[in-house]
Amino acid sequence: MGTFATLEEAKEYFMADRFATSNGAAIDELTETYSVCSMAVRPEHCNANGGVMGGAIFTLADFAFAVLANHLHRPTTGQQAGVNFLSTPKGTRLIARAVCKKNGRSTTVINVDVTDDTGRDVAQVVMTGFKL
Repeated sequence: MGTFATLEEAKEYFMADRFATSNGAAIDELTETYSVCSMAVRPEHCNANGGVMGGAIFTLADFAFAVLANHLHRPTTGQQAGVNFLSTPKGTRLIARAVCKKNGRSTTVINVDVTDDTGRDVAQVVMTGFKL
């Protein structure tokens, strides 16, 4: 069983993640093996060229990682991340799906795929968390 008894409990806990939530990140699903988080693309997420800033995309991926990692073991903090930006989002919403690949004694490895609401692959992130 995970750290959070219900999805609502996880949402309440992560309201304290002010950076992600103030940027619109929200938890949509949470199970023992994955989390899904999303955020609407807003004008403040865009760069000078009108595209979605990589930092906004990474913020959502990092949030999905944090939700799953802290559900598996709380507290867990990010230790390392590698990101590949694949395509510019074309939709109005970003969706991040985090899946645990390894849940070890002191670390966890989670893959996060970010898409937009048109199904376009936006980014692929691999994150390692350290269990405190």
